[in-house]
Amino acid sequence: MAEGDERQRAGVAALTRTGGGARTAPDTQILFGDLHVHTTFSQDAYLFALPAVGGDGAHPPADACDFARYCANLDFFALTDHAESLRPAHWEITKQSLRECDERAGDPGNPDLVAFMGFEWTNAGLTPEEHYGHRCVIFPGLDDASLPPRPIASADKRPAYLKTAEAMARLRWLDPLHWGRYGEYVEYGKALQDFPACEEGISSARLPEGCFEVAATPADLHRKLDEAGLEALDIPHGTAWGVYTPATTTIDKHLDAAQYDADRMRLIEIASGHGNSESYGSFREWEVGADGERICPAPTEDYLPCCWQAGEIMRSRCDGLDPDECERRIALARQYATEAYTRVNRVFPDAAPEEWLDCGQCRDCFKPSFDYRPLESVQYGMSISNEAVVDEDGRPLRFRYGFVGSSDEHSGRPGTGYKQVDRALMTDVNEAPGSGLGALLGGGSGPDPQMPQRPGQGDIGVSGNDGRTQAFLYPGALAAAHARSRSREDLWDAFGRREVYATSGPRILLWFDLLNPPGAGHRPMGSEVEMRETPRFEVRALGSFEPRPGCPDWSREGLGGERLASLCRNECYFPSEVRRPIVAIEVVRITPRIAPDEPIEPRIEDPWLRLECEDAGEGCVVRFEDEDFASRGRDTLYYVRALEAARPAIAGNPLRPRRGDDGRVESIELCETGDDCLDPVEERAWSSPIFVDFARGGDEGDGGDDRRIVRLDLD
Repeated sequence: MAEGDERQRAGVAALTRTGGGARTAPDTQILFGDLHVHTTFSQDAYLFALPAVGGDGAHPPADACDFARYCANLDFFALTDHAESLRPAHWEITKQSLRECDERAGDPGNPDLVAFMGFEWTNAGLTPEEHYGHRCVIFPGLDDASLPPRPIASADKRPAYLKTAEAMARLRWLDPLHWGRYGEYVEYGKALQDFPACEEGISSARLPEGCFEVAATPADLHRKLDEAGLEALDIPHGTAWGVYTPATTTIDKHLDAAQYDADRMRLIEIASGHGNSESYGSFREWEVGADGERICPAPTEDYLPCCWQAGEIMRSRCDGLDPDECERRIALARQYATEAYTRVNRVFPDAAPEEWLDCGQCRDCFKPSFDYRPLESVQYGMSISNEAVVDEDGRPLRFRYGFVGSSDEHSGRPGTGYKQVDRALMTDVNEAPGSGLGALLGGGSGPDPQMPQRPGQGDIGVSGNDGRTQAFLYPGALAAAHARSRSREDLWDAFGRREVYATSGPRILLWFDLLNPPGAGHRPMGSEVEMRETPRFEVRALGSFEPRPGCPDWSREGLGGERLASLCRNECYFPSEVRRPIVAIEVVRITPRIAPDEPIEPRIEDPWLRLECEDAGEGCVVRFEDEDFASRGRDTLYYVRALEAARPAIAGNPLRPRRGDDGRVESIELCETGDDCLDPVEERAWSSPIFVDFARGGDEGDGGDDRRIVRLDLD
């Protein structure tokens, strides 16, 4: 059990002493888990398990159960393999494996581990208009009545997967000792072709078993779940990750009434091993002129557009060119870069990753997602509304997400963020010097290195990706749930009421409460209330435990020495008795939009407050209130971050940019194979928001309509 009952009770007692007064003990316990995990049943995970690209072989669902229980010591996890690459046999094996995992968990009312089943719906549109992104769809139970007969894919990508497998098979000539492994990968690709696509226009509940089911949009996905009568959570993730998200994509279309399912879309993954998608930024990949042309903006202190850097790469290649021709090609390079929705590096496919510097990255973000998309960030999403759809009180439709973290791990290892050791184990990085991965990621070369190339609009995939991508792969984040017991049912209930939070990996204990809601008591994170008086809040946070090296005896006894070494690599979650200090609580205040033209920046206040902590290992308790709430008269949401003292972390400073005397980034440093690339960061936990709607009329929730609206504009 990841954070034992006795340890949590001791932590609550310490916080009571720190807070200077008696406080009723919480009626929940905090459980930690990972809701986004892939085995090598997923096509990309299988690819990266191949030896020529640094993989360590197959990792079936049973590995995920053992790793969660004995290595990461989690309380819960979910398997979410890509629906687009799951055969019927994979689905059945996964169900059976998770049922066996569940049977070994002990008393169902107090299990040591809860295993959930799901799939990832993996949409990657080639344009912003087509892109809905990736979602994990998770189900409450493991019985057949709780699960669909088959996963539901976003598109039929199986022919492309076979082409990838056949191309990768050529690597066996570089790695003849593992010749058979590459043939097996081709057979995997061929087997995906062996079952038919499901007939369209038939209810999901009436489709025959063994067909390949597709839902092209979130609306289609939700309709199919309704047809099957299935309860599920639909959790978007990696929203700001630019590897597959086209530049300038916005999250607005997810709020279309047809695409948004408020009952299923209760949670969003704010951070993972693929980075943090929390923060909004005012930078843009390009701008649009009055006549619709794309304009490359100049760099700022906070952001270097890749279209601009494409021009600078061209400038460095102008030797022997007429000055006017050089300038023409610089302009052409920037134009071509604005035409590339992803993988701008293909404008100069022969350019080294270092030549692109840190273009496209969020410079002031904590563990940012690669090639950051600010209009897909969680903060931006929480700030918007669909003014065309209003409820009976006149409030527009908007996201009311709770926040979770997870790993998005691709080797069947849930919860990898428990130690900052062994980058190859704790992240999705592939480490194989001179391997086939370089050829796979490399963009090749153009016919003329002095002439920029116009990138084609091919399928978004691994081939041709930016070589800097691996610098932005981190140890996994975690989901934390305030559950009334350890049972599956109480965990699911915590997810549904959004009494959950995210951490960047450490097991920070966090409580965030509204102290004066209408009626008695207090309301926890994830709550929605209506009120008119000044809201008052309390935050309680306790740092994670410093780790011990190695693994506890019970892990070794449970797995055996050989399997512990191969699966956990002899490093497990193994906490000491010493807690890390919390140095600050940051409060973010977001005011959702009331008109489409209302400016973004003044409505996302990050941080709105920063409250310093003096924590010697017994936690931090702070209280605050919003004295402007009544005078503003606006629906407002608040969430908090609890920050631990800075310490070295894997990939803590992606690309390690070096600035010159003028402040501009002059060079970057890619992480070498075998280096954990440790740099100090303040690891953190993000609470789910508390949604405080301004009550209409004179009393809370009385349904009146005399609310005074204050528009928030920039000065």
